[in-house]
Amino acid sequence: QLQASGGGLVQTGGSLRLSCEASGRTGLNYGMAWFRQAPGREREFVVIRSSRGSTSHANSVKGRFTISRDNAGNTLYLQMNSLKSEDTAVYYCAAARGDGIYYRPGSYDYWGRGTQVTVSS
Repeated sequence: QLQASGGGLVQTGGSLRLSCEASGRTGLNYGMAWFRQAPGREREFVVIRSSRGSTSHANSVKGRFTISRDNAGNTLYLQMNSLKSEDTAVYYCAAARGDGIYYRPGSYDYWGRGTQVTVSS
């Protein structure tokens, strides 16, 4: 029900925009988030946009990454600017029922297949 796309190879300091298409039950009543997972590391929270429109960012991406969604709630975006090598990871979109801000992967009900982002120096 979630399909992420837009990953690729970019140089340090560059930008990418990821998209996540939602279908089925996901929509405006769900909080939508991005997580990422680098090789050998646990999946980590990146940013969430709650069903109420509130956002929360991981400290590592504040000021560089922006989350948004279209009015219908069917597409989630992640604009990533000033990319660093440490942003290299597989990025996943996720959806959670409820109107809160959720940081743990276990709080999410639906996951998309990841999209690889590689930042080279």
